Amino acid sequence: MAAALLALPCNAVMAATATMEKEQNLVDRATLAVRDIFSGAKSTSKITRYLAQARGVIVCPSVFRMSIAFGGGSGGCVLLTRDARGSWSDPAFYTITTANFGLQLGMQDAEIMMFVMTDNGVQSLLDSQFKFGADAGTSFASSGSGIESGTAGSHNTDIMGVQKSKGMFAGAALGGSKLKVNSPANRAYYNQIVGPEDIVISMRVNNPGADPLRSALTEVLTAAQANVPTGGTGTTTSSSQPVVQPAQAGQVHSQDLPSQ
Repeated sequence: MAAALLALPCNAVMAATATMEKEQNLVDRATLAVRDIFSGAKSTSKITRYLAQARGVIVCPSVFRMSIAFGGGSGGCVLLTRDARGSWSDPAFYTITTANFGLQLGMQDAEIMMFVMTDNGVQSLLDSQFKFGADAGTSFASSGSGIESGTAGSHNTDIMGVQKSKGMFAGAALGGSKLKVNSPANRAYYNQIVGPEDIVISMRVNNPGADPLRSALTEVLTAAQANVPTGGTGTTTSSSQPVVQPAQAGQVHSQDLPSQ
């Protein structure tokens, strides 16, 4: 009996460690997804402008979907926001579920990255559950052979997004899909009870394991802005630079996209 009682704390620690490893794995895969999605991005790419102006980003490194006539999918996601100094917050954990990715047949594993452009977009995501198309306007890149051919976005759209699957970017119809706060994951990763607002707005918690993801977001933007297309003059254009200063820490600042 005594031996069993002594083993209980050890088992609890092992369970907590296993859970944290699961969430760290998601963060690590999100880091790879960011670099993959921005590989080859140029200063004139839409996603370069989106990231330069975004108040926050949602990265879903692996959304598995299977469909016969009607699609469905699920996966883990992380939300990060940027403060007044341009630094990224640590990630808040979410799960995404959808009842329909459009008519298709087969199975697919996609990387999805969303750029949160407005006050409304960030504030909506702080709720325990967010529904695309109902809580904020969302626009995804249309089918095309690359990032530059995407036609996502209109003025005042709250969230822009692209997906990558098998080396191709394609349109995603996420109307009705839901993002739900993964409270157990947030608690395990930061070893305390915290909500998305504590993580991405007040930024009062930190896990060094997320530093590579935060750095990757800064690095891919810098690299993309320096990647001038062939035939360019090498002069940075206004479209590749943030046109609005970041919001003050703890606040959310509205931003509109430039003309397409």
